[in-house]
Amino acid sequence: MDLTEEKVLQIINEEGRNKDDIMKKKNNKYDSLSTLSSISPGPRKESKAPLITKLQLDKMVNIDLAIKLAQSRMWRSLKVKSDFDISMEQTQNVLKNYSDSKTMFVILYIDIVDSTKLSMTLPVDRLATIIQGFSQEMSMIISAYGGYILKYIGDAILAFFIVDSPSSNNLYYQSINAVYCACSMIKVISQGINPILNQYDYPELSVRIGIDLGENAIVQFGWDTHTLDGKVVLKQPHFDILGYTISIAAKMTTFAKPDQIVVGQLIYNVLEDKQKSTFRHLAISTQIWDYFSSNTGGVYHIYGSIQRRG
Repeated sequence: MDLTEEKVLQIINEEGRNKDDIMKKKNNKYDSLSTLSSISPGPRKESKAPLITKLQLDKMVNIDLAIKLAQSRMWRSLKVKSDFDISMEQTQNVLKNYSDSKTMFVILYIDIVDSTKLSMTLPVDRLATIIQGFSQEMSMIISAYGGYILKYIGDAILAFFIVDSPSSNNLYYQSINAVYCACSMIKVISQGINPILNQYDYPELSVRIGIDLGENAIVQFGWDTHTLDGKVVLKQPHFDILGYTISIAAKMTTFAKPDQIVVGQLIYNVLEDKQKSTFRHLAISTQIWDYFSSNTGGVYHIYGSIQRRG
């Protein structure tokens, strides 16, 4: 998606005029959510977040085109050679803006169901090609919805969406962008990647996705060095995210069924009623789910997407 900053600002202003009444109704919801975090809004500072994070992007993403491109790239990867071309430079540049600070992120965690079985039934070179193709397509969708790839963990991907303030409209936009992103991921896999895998008699892919919201610390872990002829020509700090939200998002993913999305209570609370109706509460024993809400003092609830049959 190639938008100029002027065009983005124009879209933001237009959306702001059209949604003033809607967002006024959400203010109480944002205020209550801000109490669930130890972040104190304090004086309003200039936003460090890219402009794209201030938009609801679902209507701007051409999912049908994404499916067609995914089919083409996956076919080419299996027929010729995998061309994985995803850079982490943008992620590091964004995290640098928040270094040594606490920031609110929506965390998205996605992994492949039964990846161990895949690794036992497929030749290692075929498995690598499929995982690379999967990772590339999912990364492109995350980027299209304003998210950033934090890291690749085997067959899993950890991503984040920046929330400027828990009391801002940006909280709603980023939460719903992450949910729509997850829906698009499942659609691209089922309609884009799997039909190509079927042509080659490879097992179809299914995924589990967890999404949660919380406070995170951005810290530097060492340096990324680039050498030429044995000499260091470029040295850049390497940043990572620390926070309980990552652990919760990964843990809740284990409760998801194939091609199901599980969201935490904070994400669910932000959604509108129509969006909430597509999720239902997951009743899980506290013996295996013992995370508690600092706001209510009770169990931190999680909700699974309702899967349609037929």
